[in-house]
Amino acid sequence: MGLLEIGLRLLIWFLLTGNLSWDNVAIGVAATLLLPRQASAPVQWRDWGRVLQEILLAIPRAYWEAFEMILKPHTVEEVVYKQTLPNRSAGLVFLDIFLITFTPKTIVLNCNAQGTYEVHVLKPREDV
Repeated sequence: MGLLEIGLRLLIWFLLTGNLSWDNVAIGVAATLLLPRQASAPVQWRDWGRVLQEILLAIPRAYWEAFEMILKPHTVEEVVYKQTLPNRSAGLVFLDIFLITFTPKTIVLNCNAQGTYEVHVLKPREDV
């Protein structure tokens, strides 16, 4: 089990529990090491770098989208399908879904084995 996978599992544990006491850290480390490892594609560091860059760009975009929704209500709903890159590791799939759901106008409804995300999108109504 790589350090990146251990770190991701611990990060998820601490985000879920919201507790950094010594007891919770010990339980988190034990759970991280005892959970079975899932076979996945090998880690591509270039992909991780791209995803981390997208995370940094998603934060101001989320604030901008929230500000847009305050000024002009978004009442049009649409479901779109987004294709991902092939051979994504489970961690990268999780971060892709997190990035899509992080912004206020989009949320992932479904993810299938072929790497397609079903995404619900809010758009402003266009007055004709």
